[in-house]
Amino acid sequence: MKQPAKTNVARLLDKAKITYRLVPYAVDENNLAAQHIADELGEDINRVFKTLVLQGDKGAHLVCVVPGNTEVDLKKAARAAGHKKVEMIPMKELLPLTGYIRGGCSPIGMKKPFPTFFHSTALDFDTIYVSAGVRGTQLMISPRQLIDYVGATVADIATNTDDNE
Repeated sequence: MKQPAKTNVARLLDKAKITYRLVPYAVDENNLAAQHIADELGEDINRVFKTLVLQGDKGAHLVCVVPGNTEVDLKKAARAAGHKKVEMIPMKELLPLTGYIRGGCSPIGMKKPFPTFFHSTALDFDTIYVSAGVRGTQLMISPRQLIDYVGATVADIATNTDDNE
């Protein structure tokens, strides 16, 4: 695969002098799951993080970044964000709110900054993958640098999907 085009996310990281790598993968429009991306990259699903946007009480939005094989634990996320309860936003609100589409939502460069929470396991790795802001390109980056750059809070906000079966 050829080197992916610079995304807005990459330009923001360049400006901040943060080291990263853009990693292309084949998009399957029928399978936008993180597991597909991990398989395409040949990486551990625990290193491939998905970016989800939630709405709390009082209409405030927040961003949760969790490993690809987990789900956001809504109670834990609400507690971390200081809300009574939170819920996923409707898919149709994602693009107008963030500027990103499903499968290409990055914690970097949303239309406006939202409180962001990374699952604590992000710090278990030297590098993690998050969306580079478009389908077909992942960002390989130091989790510590990414968390510091977006001003995120690290918290236990996920539930392993394997436990839910």
